[in-house]
Amino acid sequence: MSAVPTLGVVALDCPDPVALAEFYRSVLEWETPEVADDGHWVTLPNPAGGAGIAFQRVPDYRPPAWPSAENPQQLHLDLNVTDLEAAHERVLGLGAKLLDDKPETFRVYADPVGHPFCLCAC
Repeated sequence: MSAVPTLGVVALDCPDPVALAEFYRSVLEWETPEVADDGHWVTLPNPAGGAGIAFQRVPDYRPPAWPSAENPQQLHLDLNVTDLEAAHERVLGLGAKLLDDKPETFRVYADPVGHPFCLCAC
C-alpha cells in the first residue's frame, strides 16, 4: 500500500452536471457519464484509464471571466489535437465559445457554462 495519491478526476463546478458532462463526452468521444442518484455529481471516466472529469452541481454557479482577475478561471483543461482547424469547428458545433485565437499553436474556448479550455496543437 502506497501513501502516494493518484489523480482520480478533475472536478468542475456547474449548474447542470449532466449537460456539461455530455458536452465533454461529445468533445472527447468518451463513454457514457456515470450520474449519481441525486444528479448533483456526474463522473466522466477516462476510457484510457487515466484521470477522468467530474461535474458538481453548484446552485449559485458563476462562470469564470477570461481573462479577468475579478472572477478568475482558477483552472482550465488543455485538450491536445492534431488538427487545430478541424477541432476548432467541431467544438464550436458542440456549443463552445471561442475566447482567444491569437496564439498560433493553441486556442482558448469557453464550455457552455463558461469554463475556459484550450485546444492545443503544440
